[in-house]
Amino acid sequence: MKKNGFDSRRSFLKAAAGFGGSMLLGVTPFRAFAQAADLAPAGRCFVFAYFQGGWDVLLSLDPRDPAVFTNERLSDTRIQPAYNLLANDATFPTALVTPATRMGSAAPTMQFGPAIGRMADHYDLCTVVRGINMNTVAHEVGYRYFLTGKPPIGSAARGSSVATEIVGQMKPTVPVPSIAYGVESYNDRYPGAASALGVSRSADLLLTLAPSPTALNSEIEKQLVNLRGETVTCEAQAYDTRGLVGQYRDARNQMQSVQSAKLDASFRFEQAQNAAVRAAYGLPATGPYDTAAGRAALVATALKQGISQCVTIQLASGLDTHFGTSLAHAQQQRLGWNALGDLVQDLRTSAHPMGGNFMDHTTIAVFSEFSRTPLLNGSGGRDHHISSSCLLVGAGIKHNGVFGKTGDVGMTPVRVNVATGLPDESGVNLTPEDIVATILASAQLDYSITRVEPIKALLG
Repeated sequence: MKKNGFDSRRSFLKAAAGFGGSMLLGVTPFRAFAQAADLAPAGRCFVFAYFQGGWDVLLSLDPRDPAVFTNERLSDTRIQPAYNLLANDATFPTALVTPATRMGSAAPTMQFGPAIGRMADHYDLCTVVRGINMNTVAHEVGYRYFLTGKPPIGSAARGSSVATEIVGQMKPTVPVPSIAYGVESYNDRYPGAASALGVSRSADLLLTLAPSPTALNSEIEKQLVNLRGETVTCEAQAYDTRGLVGQYRDARNQMQSVQSAKLDASFRFEQAQNAAVRAAYGLPATGPYDTAAGRAALVATALKQGISQCVTIQLASGLDTHFGTSLAHAQQQRLGWNALGDLVQDLRTSAHPMGGNFMDHTTIAVFSEFSRTPLLNGSGGRDHHISSSCLLVGAGIKHNGVFGKTGDVGMTPVRVNVATGLPDESGVNLTPEDIVATILASAQLDYSITRVEPIKALLG
């Protein structure tokens, strides 16, 4: 009896602790997981890719021609591309990157900086948005501003994450509607079903989705099992005016469906059945897979196998560089862009059961909290800069375009005409609210939380 009771408690621990205590803490309700045995991809998917630390947009989304913006003109332009500082790595170009025209597509309308890597191959699915006024040079503020589409209160996030808004409105039937990998997530107005499953590494996701835990690792876990793992008595139910005991009892039964589905196997890339995934993303034979490439593979797996609808993921890190580290910054950015390029290649060559390919059904937004100063500082690095850019890719977005601009003096945000994206002194400054409203509108979702109108010129 003790063994059976312990097994029952371990099963319940997986439900209560692995998914953040769902009914107790308001994360993902277990009724959604009962559908795990019959997985089907969502009709519309979303990926939010975060480049952590504040990126140098001169290296990727908002470059300048070094033949024009020379050191001799610094006093006039206040812009220093400094692509020559990448010369120690011969794999970086020293000029602007013009993508090769993709077969069957129009010629590219944009150029990229030398760190763009393989993502340049997919220009025909992209719109670059430049000159976004972040109104901050504080990491936490800019980061949470883009995650929610609302200016934080101080440094505290305000409102729900954009992914939470999407899942809360669309109510997908996939098992784990939203995953937040290495990023924060917020829910201020939706039921627990809309909240993200938060993980900081791939092992966390595997542990959460695996059929049973191998051990109780903390006193908190043991107390949780002791508190909620016992048989529910009539007396306890009578006193449970909020119905939590009944919800937990139902959750324990429904969790059996999750465990039998063995969702974790999809993300165990070292296994033989995932050899094609390893090949597509250049992954080693053994993990862990917490690299940019591994994270991109996780995103594709979650979407293609119908496990999730939204994935918000930190795809690049180590970008908060101030001291003579242009090459290191470029290398870190390129790791993220290459991984993203491989993700887009995978999705655009994978058929979706509703027709077309997965990129026809997926919207990707790539962002950072702000950019870096266009001039090198006294230490040969770059500091925080209020202007930034983002990249929008895929479904619902116009393709092969550039919208917005930064000035050719100091790369300040330029007011633009929202109908054309061209500079206009009587136009507006672009902000994260504009981007979030546009993403929501691209899926015909309510964007009123942003208190701005979507940019119709960006909608496909």
